[in-house]
Amino acid sequence: MDMMYDEFSSDYDRFVNWSNRLAVELPFIEQQLQQAGAQRVLDAACGTGKHAIALAQKGYAVVGADLSTGMIEQARANAAAARAQAPFFVAGFGELSTQVGGGFDALLCLGNSLPHVLTPADLSAALGDFAACLRPGGLLLVQNRNFDAVLARGERWMEPQPYRLGDKEWLFLRFYDFEPDGLLSFHVLTLRRQGGGEWSQRVTSTRLWPQRRDELLTAIETAGFVDITCYGDMQGHPYDTGNSGNLVVTARRGLAQQL
Repeated sequence: MDMMYDEFSSDYDRFVNWSNRLAVELPFIEQQLQQAGAQRVLDAACGTGKHAIALAQKGYAVVGADLSTGMIEQARANAAAARAQAPFFVAGFGELSTQVGGGFDALLCLGNSLPHVLTPADLSAALGDFAACLRPGGLLLVQNRNFDAVLARGERWMEPQPYRLGDKEWLFLRFYDFEPDGLLSFHVLTLRRQGGGEWSQRVTSTRLWPQRRDELLTAIETAGFVDITCYGDMQGHPYDTGNSGNLVVTARRGLAQQL
């Protein structure tokens, strides 16, 4: 999994329109953090660190972690450019509590990262690791795609993402292959050209488990989380199984949880 993102890390900040995304998502994230009384935040699967850096600039004590070395190198460069105090660690799901530590007030797992966990056993381990990173009562915030809708409609293609810098152009196309074992193959086709010349092409791929709402919520509850709430996007709209673009879940680590 990390190899795809190591390859893609140099283009990731072109692929995502960060000014728009953060403007949309940060108010909801901050609302959730404030409701939880959160100050120390762990951004798991932080990618190039943009959420962590934005929160650090707002005064939160944020740590970022990602399995991809390339993403973490880019996150550190982004933090240095922004003059933001946010340490970043190479650590994947299941090793966060040992590599990064515990006692966090909140843990974020954004950007459809949790579906990179491919089996129920690995999901259980990841959620147990999340719980071990959190103080009792700490906030968990997960943002997945709404795979109930994706699977019901057989949605293969996502919206193309263009980017231009001077005379250079990029076009990012994302699509799924629905595999017989129930998993998805997720592909990113990157087209690039300069000065109106020929397009170069590159495809990077990884596997995803399209976690449905009910199986994800059951796993979160089984891991000892309580006060579980679902939203349909990162603006806090209600979750609609058939139409919401996202499945956003908030929960609190149980006070009496045994780890």
